[in-house]
Amino acid sequence: MSRIIKTESNLRDRNRLSRWIVFAIRTLMMQPEASDESKDLVAFIIICLQEIDHSIEASVVAWEKRGYWVKADRFRMQWQWAGKSATELQSSLEEEDWGKIVIQMVQLGQRFSTVKLPNRMKESPPWENAYQRLNMGKN
Repeated sequence: MSRIIKTESNLRDRNRLSRWIVFAIRTLMMQPEASDESKDLVAFIIICLQEIDHSIEASVVAWEKRGYWVKADRFRMQWQWAGKSATELQSSLEEEDWGKIVIQMVQLGQRFSTVKLPNRMKESPPWENAYQRLNMGKN
């Protein structure tokens, strides 16, 4: 077997995930009421935040190997909210507390306020069945 080589950097992954989060938040906020698609959207945002959180540690490993401890710690502090937000959002989704979810979406929207969406996003929404994937990951 040959090695699997990751061709995208963690920065590129975070940028892509950030765009998807912003797109999902916009789609969620346009819905008149909570539905199965709303659960999928929130679950998709949680999954993206978890992936961002995991990419942070992978990013700082290279800096720590070179002795850039301060830079690594600053970067961790800059992104520490991602894992915490994912956990809080997941507990709100489990409780189906949509009032709290809306507040958390506004806070996330502020975090990602500098993210620019392209004119055209991928045709098929990536959040289809995200609620099931999130629940399968807990087991």
